[in-house]
Amino acid sequence: MTPALLTPILDWLDLAGIALFALSGAVLAARLRQTFVTMAFFALVTGVGGGTLRDLLIGAPVFWITDAWVAAVCLGTALIAWFTPVRWWEGKGFAYADGAGLAAYAVLGSAKALAYGVPPVPAALMGVITGCVGGIIRDVLAGRPSIIMSPELYVTPAALTSALCVGGMPTARALELPVEAAWALAFACGFLLRAAAIRWEWALPSYGGPNPSGH
Repeated sequence: MTPALLTPILDWLDLAGIALFALSGAVLAARLRQTFVTMAFFALVTGVGGGTLRDLLIGAPVFWITDAWVAAVCLGTALIAWFTPVRWWEGKGFAYADGAGLAAYAVLGSAKALAYGVPPVPAALMGVITGCVGGIIRDVLAGRPSIIMSPELYVTPAALTSALCVGGMPTARALELPVEAAWALAFACGFLLRAAAIRWEWALPSYGGPNPSGH
């Protein structure tokens, strides 16, 4: 039996995360001067990649197979990328939007895993997988180094979001607060950490000493 999980808030988080990640895939294909078919494919695999792997791991129906809106959102973002100049999507503004999608997907992934009876630590990892795997697939297809291969804070904000979501939901229930409060706090903290990393170029130290960029 499928758990009763998705509320209107998580529905919107889901679609927002899909749209933002799909757009990042479509824009990358545009930068590589690919066809619309390739652009739509990049949008789809980037938008659903993390959620697909999560659902397979937790034994849930793959979400975009049963929800017609998902493919439509991915196709719509590909159309937006096709008919707009690439320069519109350059700069830090788009990186902030991607950070919002990362945090939204981390909340959704960890909350859904908990709803399917996954223990807390693996549930938090499902949040990280949901937020990061689509971008990894996108980068592999494009033949470029993935962001997870750099010291830039990207997986860390997803991990923070997921941990706060997993820890915050039972705390919210114990305090008789709506679980939406835990989701909102987790999303805000993860997004703020990612935004700070973008703004001030925060990075983790690399093995063997400072990373080459000196961060």
